[in-house]
Amino acid sequence: MGRIDPSASFEDPFRIGTDLSSRLSIFPLAGAILFPGLQLPLHIFEPRYRDLVGSALAKDRLIGMIQPRQSKGASRLYDIGCVGKIGDVEALEDGRYNVVLEGEARFRVLRELDVTTTFRQVEAEWMDDPEDEVLSSVERAGFEFEARRFADMQGYSVDWESVSRLDDETLINGVAQIAPFDSASKQALLEAGDLSQRCDLMIQLMQFFALRDDGDEIVTLQ
Repeated sequence: MGRIDPSASFEDPFRIGTDLSSRLSIFPLAGAILFPGLQLPLHIFEPRYRDLVGSALAKDRLIGMIQPRQSKGASRLYDIGCVGKIGDVEALEDGRYNVVLEGEARFRVLRELDVTTTFRQVEAEWMDDPEDEVLSSVERAGFEFEARRFADMQGYSVDWESVSRLDDETLINGVAQIAPFDSASKQALLEAGDLSQRCDLMIQLMQFFALRDDGDEIVTLQ
């Protein structure tokens, strides 16, 4: 997915844990969201995003994952994304990369910057999310019930014993990250104010997407 411009300026690196705005290189990818504490594997093949990864590896290893509002062209961005730090990386002989991004923190876009790099950059501010959130026993039970029903309807094979051992944040955010919902729905999940709100929205989405009309394809929100 990039070309490194060695003359580009990369001042004000994104500093996790501060309230300062900073320059952030971004990877706009429709349908893909990342949550703090989770991982996102990516296969990078486009030249501009190979540039992006090469630049990140040369400095702070940080990339801002964010969805575009349309899937084609230099679309406007959604306001909120998540900073990922490159963990595992495999550089292939033809210039492609296989990387695993580790979610660090959500960010809010303040403005897009005018840059000479092949990849886009923004001025962003870090969002101070609460830590170690938990659900009530009723919320957790309601989510697991709806998740089982949704998985059965989709034909997914799930190790529910392992699922039951996950903490609330890992469960809700993990399902939100991989769920087969449309881009607008996934963005709403990322932007949810807290874990309880995200859980409630997940339940609504699973119920909504489970609606079928005489075996037709799953209904979407778009």
